[in-house]
Amino acid sequence: MIFSHLHVHTQFSLLDGAADIKSLYKKAMASNQPALAITDHGNMFGAFQFVAEAYNNKLNPADPKDKRLKVKPIVGCEFYVVDNRHKRAFTREEKDIRYHQVLLAKDDEGYRNLIKLCSLGYMEGLYGKYPRIDKELILQYHKGLIATTCCLGASVPKTIMRHGEEAGEKEFRWWLDIFGDDFYVEMQRHGIPEQEQVNAVLLRFAEKYNVKIIASNDSHYVDQADANAHDILLCINTGEKKSTPTNKEFSDDESAVKNRRFAFYNDQFYFKTTEEMTKLFHDLPQAIDNTNEIVDKVQLLDLKRDILLPNFPIPKEFITQDQYLRHITYEGARSRYMEMTADIEERINFELQVIENMGFAGYFLIVADFIKAGRELGVFIGPGRGSAAGSAVAYCIGITNIDPIKYNLLFERFLNPERKSMPDIDTDFDDEGRQKVIDYVVQKYGRNQVAQIITYGTMAAKMSIKDVARVMDLPLVDSNTLAKLVPDKPGIQLDRIFNAPLEGEKSLADKEGLAGEDIENVKKLRELIKGEDLQGEVLREACVLEGSVRNTGIHAAGIIIAPQDLYDLIPVSTAKDSDLLVTQFEGSIIESAGVIKMDFLGLKTLTIIKGALEMIRQNHGISIEIDDIPLDDAKTYELYQKGETNATFQFESPGMQKYLRELKPDRFDDLIAMNALYRPGPLEYIPSFIRRKHGLEPVQYDIAEMEEYLSDTYGITVYQEQVMLLSQKLANFSKGDADVLRKAMGKKQIAVLNKMKAQFMEGCAKNGHDPKVCEKVWTDWEAFASYAFNKSHSTCYAFVAYQTAYLKAHYPSEYMAAVLNCASNIEKITFFMEESKRMGIDVLPPDVNESFKGFAVNKQGQVRFGLGGLKGVGEAAIENLLEERKKEGPFKNIFDFIKRVNQRAVNKKSLEALVMSGAFDSFPELHRAQYFHKPDGDNLNGLDKIVKFGQQVTAGSSNIGSLFGADELPDVEPPKIPNCDAWPLIMKLNNERDITGIYISGHPLDDYRFELKHYHMNTVQELVEYQTEIAQPGGTGGRSRERNFRLAVYITSAQERISRNNRQFGVMTIEDYTGKFEFALWSEDFIRFAPYLKPGLCLFINGGFKSKRFNDNEYEFKVSSIQLLQEVKKTHTKQVYLNTMPKLLSRPTVDFLVDNVNRFPGNSVLHVHLTDRDDNTHAKLHTFNRNIEMNDELAVFLNKQPDIDVYIEIINK
Repeated sequence: MIFSHLHVHTQFSLLDGAADIKSLYKKAMASNQPALAITDHGNMFGAFQFVAEAYNNKLNPADPKDKRLKVKPIVGCEFYVVDNRHKRAFTREEKDIRYHQVLLAKDDEGYRNLIKLCSLGYMEGLYGKYPRIDKELILQYHKGLIATTCCLGASVPKTIMRHGEEAGEKEFRWWLDIFGDDFYVEMQRHGIPEQEQVNAVLLRFAEKYNVKIIASNDSHYVDQADANAHDILLCINTGEKKSTPTNKEFSDDESAVKNRRFAFYNDQFYFKTTEEMTKLFHDLPQAIDNTNEIVDKVQLLDLKRDILLPNFPIPKEFITQDQYLRHITYEGARSRYMEMTADIEERINFELQVIENMGFAGYFLIVADFIKAGRELGVFIGPGRGSAAGSAVAYCIGITNIDPIKYNLLFERFLNPERKSMPDIDTDFDDEGRQKVIDYVVQKYGRNQVAQIITYGTMAAKMSIKDVARVMDLPLVDSNTLAKLVPDKPGIQLDRIFNAPLEGEKSLADKEGLAGEDIENVKKLRELIKGEDLQGEVLREACVLEGSVRNTGIHAAGIIIAPQDLYDLIPVSTAKDSDLLVTQFEGSIIESAGVIKMDFLGLKTLTIIKGALEMIRQNHGISIEIDDIPLDDAKTYELYQKGETNATFQFESPGMQKYLRELKPDRFDDLIAMNALYRPGPLEYIPSFIRRKHGLEPVQYDIAEMEEYLSDTYGITVYQEQVMLLSQKLANFSKGDADVLRKAMGKKQIAVLNKMKAQFMEGCAKNGHDPKVCEKVWTDWEAFASYAFNKSHSTCYAFVAYQTAYLKAHYPSEYMAAVLNCASNIEKITFFMEESKRMGIDVLPPDVNESFKGFAVNKQGQVRFGLGGLKGVGEAAIENLLEERKKEGPFKNIFDFIKRVNQRAVNKKSLEALVMSGAFDSFPELHRAQYFHKPDGDNLNGLDKIVKFGQQVTAGSSNIGSLFGADELPDVEPPKIPNCDAWPLIMKLNNERDITGIYISGHPLDDYRFELKHYHMNTVQELVEYQTEIAQPGGTGGRSRERNFRLAVYITSAQERISRNNRQFGVMTIEDYTGKFEFALWSEDFIRFAPYLKPGLCLFINGGFKSKRFNDNEYEFKVSSIQLLQEVKKTHTKQVYLNTMPKLLSRPTVDFLVDNVNRFPGNSVLHVHLTDRDDNTHAKLHTFNRNIEMNDELAVFLNKQPDIDVYIEIINK
């Protein structure tokens, strides 16, 4: 018999379906099933992919005209139906009762109604995780749909079980009246007692009302062997362990039974073969055969659509969008270009013609419109990104701000004139402004025509193992061990790990790039999966569940704009974290479904530029048009040449800084090239690029004609555009062919490349070029072109980078304040504060008279910490403080402050935070300790008295006019705040850190700057960077890469722990001005150094990265010695050298040195070298018999002597 499954759940039935779509088709074809339906719970997430997969399996793929498919796709959904979709208030007694209901699309009208129902389930009926519809909607949108009695959870079976056959018959008749011949009795046989009872009644209804019966199996997984994996999936969904006893009795969704977990009745809910289904329904053969009637009724759907652009209104004087686009393009061109040359006009006309031929004028108009609106709303918009910057039309109408003609950027890199594909214009906005532009788009096109794009969170390899391990009670340590064996490669799949060849073509080495330890780990996994133990079972089940959709999210940037209500075109959903609709189809397929996708990206750098420009305007009264700054600014290039690019865009990594110092860029083209070259692959060309720029290596061109396009990059092919231009020049490629070549080289499409090579060689021969040389050119391109970068994108981002460098060079304080305002974590803030100090910019603690909400610059050019970064100081307190200061001027003292602020907003907790952070330090009458000092016998501390005073003043002013006239009211005297000792530095700093998260007014290592400067110390940043360098996968070098570090650090955290092997060990977190680092102390090291495991200690640590015992290419940090930092001067000083000029050597200096040597005798030799540069004479003096002990007094003195150069020869311990 012929049979088709019409009730099937895929992996898109979130954490309930475990069937992969491809596997379902494969099994359907193997069983000669003519059709296959998708009926996921409440959604149509998988519908497009489901139909597309059917078209991947044509009956006669060799004949493009033969459109027949091996398996017809039927799109459906198993809906949740309730009495009232709008009701969202329920009680224990009155629960949200949901009925399951399968509906299948019979034709295009049915598909559109299915979309509407599914979308409205989210838009109007979402309650908890359930999108719900009701009979009102079904009555409205039932045309073109086929309905069945579905499963035990559906309305007819449930009514039969709860209210009897008569009530069930009434419900049955309702569905029959609506759907008529398109209503079917669905029979399922899973051996469930209630199911058998319901089936008997349904058979009677079918006979009585002449309704046909169909067989189904409510399939949730592909094979019977997958039942266990599916059960694990249910446990992941409910958060249960597999060992929890199951409740297999029929129950409503989510109805919980104490100490029991939800599970399917048995292992029969799989995608059975035709033979198995025929055997199961041997007594009802018509139930099998009737599935064919539904298959015949269903018209073949193809969900791929041509893109429908939103309707963009144009002024009445223009007939077409093309006319209007041409008009605004030439208007823009006249303002963009000083002189309209023939070349510019030709380029613009060519682009406009291509855009018209492809029908994309509306697209350009829409993008230009919302970018223009954004600028009018004060949104900061990037100069462009990606290949769109290659369009002169985009430049003329304000979409981009980079002149493509000036920089040789190609339109055909953006739109291939010979192949129709949607343009892709992505736009960068400042983080805050992005939402304003989205709001504008929603307002213009309508809330139901704009949506964000869904993302599917699937169970990837490592997550799959961890999820399964948790459910199956595998110990966490073993679970983590298994997951760590999976190589850290994006997109790696368990199926490939266990089945792909290790070497050769399409192997793990070839496709995933695995080598060394990764391959060894794969071998271990392959052994483990064979085991009959729990680890083996976990791995086997994880393979089945890998790829299951675990949850949904929202694409960070993608926005859909449709010409009509979206739910007329595609299914939509909603999300808690978005006010917009969300598509049910993901981004990779959304345009194939007929709607346009645009990326609205938030770029933090634009927020930084915007913030800096606003501070410059406030502080200097200058409004800078950042897109108009000169691109030949000497001060900006000096910053690049010194490699001082921390906190600038794209150029801030240490490796990039090193190359910048060598390159010494002096023109914008150098920055574009470095931005393109500094990435894996082309990185190796940078040294040659630098040598050629400085004339240390000859610039050679294989063919003289190549100079025109390679001279900017000193003969090195850096950009995809260069390959495209050269293929046209050397071999007469058309613009379209050049783009095809670019794509083929980038994606290593061997078949296409072989074909194009012949075309290239033939074209070169026609132009008289030497075939051997052309062969070399082609070979070079093949080697490099896969790394070649998009020049359009590189130019745009180099421009943004240059803008940040320009601001840092000319307005350093404002720029660094803006950077600090956008820093994402404490480590970044600390790093940028240190960079500010390096630049000579003071970063000061918060101050009630100078601080704003964020970091800001005062009149002296110093950066003030923002009030918004203080723990315990809320929004209301900040707003009240700033408003009062703006209205009445700066606060004179603490008593003036407390009188003027609203104490309900600026409460005691806020005041304590302000004190501890140093925000009242500008009031010299009190130091921080006095606010918290409580003298003996006094119940109130200083702050309590100040608060009480403020309350008395407030109470007094509110009583004015009641008993006394205003003139008679006596003034409330400010209280006397007792004096006390100031906090020690470390206490002051720790309190500061508690409130702000960082040290501001100082650092625990401030007293040790002499040691840091003169005792050959490494920074923590160097340590961390080296750790990153030697941890690169596939690294070699073994013991030759071991390296030692001398560190002067502060302990921020220290813990003693017990390992799983019951061994004691310690974990120490150390920090200096540049960063933090954590390491463990094991075995003997723990015993030796345990006394130093105390937070707050300042230490000298001598240690380094040593090869691990069993793997020379893996490294761990091992400590050689630890010593208190205060002892370093005394124990590590071999000789002290002081160099100065005789005329700078004063009597007080000599007296101090003589006195110090006498008072601190020791073992270190003191040398004084005097150099008279005028007559080139030298005198060298040193202590003899009476040496010195290096001491704090001498260190403090020398730190204050700018005319004395100090060098310490250390004893290396």
